[in-house]
Amino acid sequence: MAQLSQPRRSRILSSSAIAPSDAHHRQEQRQALASRCRAVFEHLREQLMAKPYNWFIAIDPDSEEYLINSESQGLMQQIRQAYGDNEVKLTIFRLNGTGTCGRLWV
Repeated sequence: MAQLSQPRRSRILSSSAIAPSDAHHRQEQRQALASRCRAVFEHLREQLMAKPYNWFIAIDPDSEEYLINSESQGLMQQIRQAYGDNEVKLTIFRLNGTGTCGRLWV
């Protein structure tokens, strides 16, 4: 079998590799954001869960502001309207007993 002169590349993912130290740093940042958002969520959950049960909520941990919508796509549109194309760090939860149906990073 002939040997390839270049390693195989995927059309979907680029071949750029993230250094392990950068990957670790990014993971730490994500976990810190998630824990800050979780604290705000726990504070808000009791007062909001009664009426819009199982709705989506996006939380900004710095300002403790939140957006709420019954559908994930509707919430994404609200986020775009509120924050524009700026790089925004929010975490999305569900208003239910656990706060999760999976965690989405925006």
